[in-house]
Amino acid sequence: MSKRDYYEVLGVAKNASDAELKKAYRRAAQKHHPDRNPDNAEAEEKFKEAKEAYEVLSDARKRAAYDQFGHAGVDPSMGGGGGPGGGFGGGGASFSDIFGDVFGDIFGGGGRGGGQRVYRGADLRYNLELSLEDAVRGTTVKIRVPTYATCKSCQGSGAKKGTQPSTCTTCGGHGQVRMQQGFFSVQQTCPRCRGTGTVISDPCDECHGQGRIKEQKTLSVKVPAGVDTGDRIRLANEGEAGENGGPAGDLYVQIQVKEHPIFKRDDADLYCEVPISFATAALGGELEVPTLDGRVKLKIPEGTQTGKLFRMRGKGVKPVRDNVVGDLLCRVVVETPVKLSARQKELLRELEGTMKDNKKHSPHAHSWLDGVKKFFDGMKF
Repeated sequence: MSKRDYYEVLGVAKNASDAELKKAYRRAAQKHHPDRNPDNAEAEEKFKEAKEAYEVLSDARKRAAYDQFGHAGVDPSMGGGGGPGGGFGGGGASFSDIFGDVFGDIFGGGGRGGGQRVYRGADLRYNLELSLEDAVRGTTVKIRVPTYATCKSCQGSGAKKGTQPSTCTTCGGHGQVRMQQGFFSVQQTCPRCRGTGTVISDPCDECHGQGRIKEQKTLSVKVPAGVDTGDRIRLANEGEAGENGGPAGDLYVQIQVKEHPIFKRDDADLYCEVPISFATAALGGELEVPTLDGRVKLKIPEGTQTGKLFRMRGKGVKPVRDNVVGDLLCRVVVETPVKLSARQKELLRELEGTMKDNKKHSPHAHSWLDGVKKFFDGMKF
């Protein structure tokens, strides 16, 4: 059976560009791929036919031979061959070849007929320090990020405005060259174009042929309420620009919450220490304590001991991944009075004298002393 015209197989005109050829081939390969059409001999044959057509037409030398001599110019059985490595083995292709041709540009690779290789831009990280209040309530912050961006002058091509990169004549735009040594065929990155498949003869004045330039960009970051140290906010496509038209990377904003002078956070709960006087601890009273929503009253019962925790429900934090608001836990610390006057010292000694032999005033102290006495009575010296 005679072979169909390769341009007809791909459904393109004879003057189709490389990009049009690639688009047509990807469409045909995806439509007739054996994985999508199991046990379909006709689809498999059309898949091989499209593969063979694209391998010829995407190679500048093979395409020129085909345009001049037809199938005879590229069929090794008729004396053709189209370059090192011989023919196509009846249009068959390994899975790695198919994967590289159809999907290589998506994942940053370049297939054997792929032209320029494209590379995804690098991801970036930005450390953002927030106050506890901003982290709990949420905020919007403007940040400046140093990055690589696509050159506006050449639109990322690397070539001077009004010009275009030319196909590398060493590899024919493949980005790779094949060396035949006896029975072995070795494929290497093209030494001239370094795998890009193109050569820039007149570089862009702005980016000097890189297609990217360094710049500072200002971004607005919306910080959700409830974030904590270690959380990350992803800004898609705000990383470095890709090479050769590849997709940009992402920017990850790393949250770091600064220490607060009053509160310490533990997930959804907040903790704070509340110093109280000796008299308030003994007699009881009412204090004003701070919360992130304002001041509230805290009732101190008489006889409160240092270290006592008071829980104020719903005065903590609503974490970003939870709907339950935490609590505020106030730990009271009884402060020993300092720099007493003579009269104050006299009053304290008088108070101490009235409580010295009464266990009910200091139950913990007396129970501790009783334990110490039993310990020493039981020891033999």
